[in-house]
Amino acid sequence: MFDSKNILYILTMLEAIEKIFIYSSDFKDEEEFYSKNKQLNFNTTVNLLISIVEENKKIDSDLKLSNKINWKNISAMRDKISHNYRGIDESMVWEIIKDYLPVLKELLIEMLPKIENNKLYIDEALTTKYYAELTYLKKLF
Repeated sequence: MFDSKNILYILTMLEAIEKIFIYSSDFKDEEEFYSKNKQLNFNTTVNLLISIVEENKKIDSDLKLSNKINWKNISAMRDKISHNYRGIDESMVWEIIKDYLPVLKELLIEMLPKIENNKLYIDEALTTKYYAELTYLKKLF
């Protein structure tokens, strides 16, 4: 079993993923997603992606053993997003949303049972407003 501190990191990543799905769901392609609402949805998503990367760095490396995703690429994504001051490639962000976040979500959910006292900490987290988009975890745990 892995240390319970991992719960917070994983739940924060899952919440960010769910919010990204909400903020991007009404758009048919990356160009529309980038340009609508004066880039509000796009910029919010970029900030949430940075949050995902930062939380990913904190998860115990032995917990991240799946080969379905390249965990080092997740960490490297932060530099590409954070340090590109004159424009972030909307195609890259769209691809991350559509192709990589669903896989990451699945892997993060698979990690939760490997953490000690997971049900206790998940139940406690789900009582807060911060994790409002994760109510589906109640059915899983």
